[in-house]
Amino acid sequence: WDLVCASRWKVPLEQTTHLLGWTLGSVAAGLACDSRFGRRPAFVVSLVLAVPLGLGVALAADYVMVLVARLLFGAALAGAFLSLYVARLELCDPPHRLGVTMVAGFFWIAGELLLPGLAVLCRDWRVLQGAVTMILALLAACWWCPALLLESPRWLLATRQLERARKTLQALAESGSPGSDDSSCHQESLLAELESLSEGSPQPRYHAVCEIFGTRVIWKNSVILGFTAFIGSGIRHCFTRNLAPHLPRFFSSYFVLVGTEAAACLFVCLTAERFGRRAILLLCTVLTGISSLLLLALTQYLLDLIVLTLSVVGITASHAVTMLSIFFASEVLPTVVRGAGLGLVVGASFVGKAAAPITAIPNSRGFFLHHVVFASFAILAVLSIMLLPESQGRSLPQSLQDGESQRRPPLFHRPPREDHLPLLAP
Repeated sequence: WDLVCASRWKVPLEQTTHLLGWTLGSVAAGLACDSRFGRRPAFVVSLVLAVPLGLGVALAADYVMVLVARLLFGAALAGAFLSLYVARLELCDPPHRLGVTMVAGFFWIAGELLLPGLAVLCRDWRVLQGAVTMILALLAACWWCPALLLESPRWLLATRQLERARKTLQALAESGSPGSDDSSCHQESLLAELESLSEGSPQPRYHAVCEIFGTRVIWKNSVILGFTAFIGSGIRHCFTRNLAPHLPRFFSSYFVLVGTEAAACLFVCLTAERFGRRAILLLCTVLTGISSLLLLALTQYLLDLIVLTLSVVGITASHAVTMLSIFFASEVLPTVVRGAGLGLVVGASFVGKAAAPITAIPNSRGFFLHHVVFASFAILAVLSIMLLPESQGRSLPQSLQDGESQRRPPLFHRPPREDHLPLLAP
């Protein structure tokens, strides 16, 4: 198709459409995770749907078909990402939540590093799309096995699905240390506790996302973390645009983006568990805002090396802001609405990212305004982060009442840790 000269605007439009698909998919998958379907069915259905939709992109006959197929393909990928993110988090105890999530982030970064090599081998974009789709098909075939991804027992217990929770926890206990005496004792105590809870045959109770709007603390935390995720994703384009003129090759900016993402992931992994989520999020937001303001006001007066340094620092800090906002939200949102609430936060981050391609439209004068708005938002976010609670070393809130009981400690006060908590609350 003609995507040059007068039709150059079609390229950023396709990119924005794909990112909006991620936004819609995050919200829809979050709602499905908290409904009667659960985390595992939402993941499997999203992954299975991604296969025909990916083939639809590769076989599209015209530009409109590409737009529609990319929108739906992005929605399916977002559903798989979100449901797996929530299920993985809910299977971890407090000391390992951050480490497991960051290791998964490194696998994501490894895929981004391998993508240019795959593109070089495939040459044609249709072949590349087909190759990515075949990889998704292999994943769908493997993850269809229930033993590889069990339903979240934490969510089953929080929604009073005790029979399904009993089967899931029994499968986890048997796979943990089969045949040992300790395992048998744990299984017996677990089954006895579940039987005591199931007296009276309680009915499952599901919660809708609209219940978040009727809360005070949960709603406040969701808005603040969604706002910071939106800023972290949206402001990144301001730094990459300042970075591009100083790089030797056109693909260098891609590897710089992936490298800074890896650095941000490592930084969060090393510091957020030691100093707390809120303090590191505040630090990264301050670095993002200062770098943005300096580049906005002084780019034409600074040496190229200083511009390059500020851009790299800003990109790294903005990556850290986005990933830590999403992780922080997953820890402070209650289990009964974690999927829907996290879907809104992840969706907000992709809305910020979707604004970047619009400024790349030829003859567009929106970049300066884009930079000013997001730099101002970054300063506002610094003030709002101080209102967040601290989730480091704390148990995940289960009910709406647990989420409302979270309080804001002093910035450098470390609340008592709650390591190695039992899954069932006493």
